[in-house]
Amino acid sequence: MSHNQLVNAVDILLIEDNPGDVRLTREAMKEARIAVNLNVANDGLEAMAMLHQEAPYDSLPLPDLILLDLNMPRMDGREVLRLIKSDERLKHIPVVILTTSAAEKDIAQAYGMHANCYITKPVELDQFMEIVKAIEGFWLTVVKLPGNSSQ
Repeated sequence: MSHNQLVNAVDILLIEDNPGDVRLTREAMKEARIAVNLNVANDGLEAMAMLHQEAPYDSLPLPDLILLDLNMPRMDGREVLRLIKSDERLKHIPVVILTTSAAEKDIAQAYGMHANCYITKPVELDQFMEIVKAIEGFWLTVVKLPGNSSQ
């Protein structure tokens, strides 16, 4: 969790159990042209505690955008997506699936549960960085996000 929250920044919740992918996402976000507060949940249970603003996350704002991995321990991304999109307080938040799975079944299921987009993580480091920058460029500069008065 970030201790120095930037004012008027876009709040992103990354739900990802792979430390390497978390590090790469942070690196790509550092090069962003806009201010981003990146908070990380290492599994679905932690993510839901953050989204429900339970202690110790009670001062954490709701995110403007969620980046969600599908395959995680304790509670996987499919269950997290189902819970987010069935919750009146959370369902408006765009959810970008960012996962290693390219299975048609996973893609169809994610869209069926109202994921806002589905991206398969590339294996190559440079390509991963480009994907994160592309997500950021599109979702944070092109798209109007709901509920963020600073945009």
